[in-house]
Amino acid sequence: MMKNDAPIKYFNRQTGRIETEAVYGEGFLRWAYGNPLGRLTVELAVKRAWFSRWYGWRMDRSASRAKIEPFIDAYGLDTTDFAEPVDSFASFNEFFYRKLKPEARPVDPDPDVVVFPADGRHLVVPEVDAADTFYIKGQAFELRSFLADEALAAEFRGGPILISRLCPVDYHRYHFPLAGEASVPVAINGHLRSVSPLALRRDLAILWQNKRTRTVVDSPTFGKVVVMEIGATCVGSIHSTFAPGLVEKGDEKGYFSFGGSCVVTLFQAGCVRFDQDLLEHSEASTEVYAKVGERAGRA
Repeated sequence: MMKNDAPIKYFNRQTGRIETEAVYGEGFLRWAYGNPLGRLTVELAVKRAWFSRWYGWRMDRSASRAKIEPFIDAYGLDTTDFAEPVDSFASFNEFFYRKLKPEARPVDPDPDVVVFPADGRHLVVPEVDAADTFYIKGQAFELRSFLADEALAAEFRGGPILISRLCPVDYHRYHFPLAGEASVPVAINGHLRSVSPLALRRDLAILWQNKRTRTVVDSPTFGKVVVMEIGATCVGSIHSTFAPGLVEKGDEKGYFSFGGSCVVTLFQAGCVRFDQDLLEHSEASTEVYAKVGERAGRA
């Protein structure tokens, strides 16, 4: 069984190799979720909304611009993908939720293909409410608690789930993974704990206890699909930018302010067949790194 404090390994589709994640703020995360005093600090302060508002305020200040260039250098970001020049950002947060050039993230045009909704590390579970293997064995997923809607949970019983985890180093705008009729987003209040595997290995309930936003998409190809954004530590705001109604695959859905976070896509049973590499690595609790717009599976 994988240890809670083991390094975070993922399969990189771009390189075809298993790689080790460079975790932003790793020392703090290991202390906060692996040390008794750290866990107490999370309960008393870190998971609270005021903590993320305070950190977000710091990242909105003009003085935070000094963090941009060192961050780009440390994580090797490709600035040629940016829609705006680096020196145009007035704060670190503006840089963090930057837009990219459309050609930087091409969207698979096949209407029978579902794509990843965000850049990040992706994990799929073929039957969400029957599985006990996510980031570590022995943790089940509480579908009703996650959706906060008993009737909706009944419709998705036995369906597969795709968890797309964004690290602070990733592009932080998220997009629709398929076309259809999108509902008005529903905000569900909650805490703001980390969604890093360093935290999820200890407590998967973070995914249904954190602040989140739920949108239902009625797709002519994939049926009813739930797309849920989950906030995390230092992500005090989930910003929806779309208008409810007809949306196209790849349309921007919104963005996260500073911090790690994730987008969860939930399908009804029998409506999607995920790609083999995604299934095989997920079976071993290993995430797959891929970019928004790339193929995740097909109807």
